[in-house]
Amino acid sequence: MRILICEDSVLLREGLVRLLEDAGHDVIAALPDTDGLLGAVAEKSPDLCILDVRLPPTFTDEGIRAALAIRSGHPALALLVLSQYVEERYASDLIAAQGGALGYLLKDRVADVAEFLESVQRIAGGGTVLDPEVVAQLLTRRNRDERMLRLTERERTVLALIAEGKSNSAIAGLLFLSEASVEKHITAIFQKLGLDPEDGNRRVLAALAHIENTHPASTDAGRDNQGGLR
Repeated sequence: MRILICEDSVLLREGLVRLLEDAGHDVIAALPDTDGLLGAVAEKSPDLCILDVRLPPTFTDEGIRAALAIRSGHPALALLVLSQYVEERYASDLIAAQGGALGYLLKDRVADVAEFLESVQRIAGGGTVLDPEVVAQLLTRRNRDERMLRLTERERTVLALIAEGKSNSAIAGLLFLSEASVEKHITAIFQKLGLDPEDGNRRVLAALAHIENTHPASTDAGRDNQGGLR
């Protein structure tokens, strides 16, 4: 896999390069800031871009704003955002943005080499990998979702299975439905939750709504349901 890294910490940047190259990946660029980042993405065509949230010169939100810019200009490019803590607003923006695979991990995860490399592979394969703490904080900052009341009992059952990470075919088998029927239920769920085709990662957003409705104030919700969001 061709990977571009944007990380200001020399130790972490070089550590990521070594780790990823040892795992057989090709690190095509390792940048200390966002200067030239978009040009490098356009020129080198990476398969995955790994970015820190806080980068020079202000060390506030340069990295995650760059991630949003990349998502806008290169929607198919897989992104992995690393952060010391959760930037709630931008995390929500990235999840909602239409585009390719996405990961948002706290830097502590990098210490677990096997788990980090597995996350990289999941994202490269088109998956969405959210740190459990990211999910927990996104849930606790939002109010109980009244949109859930619009769903029928069958639609709530389908949504619960989506939150568990089940595919359409798996849901069809569990509920003894055709895949076409499952797709109709999912379309209805998206419509009732206000998730139109412009919202990227609609399955993740729908799953978040389900988890929030089930555990509206529990920070354990994200941890208990992390598998369904990956």
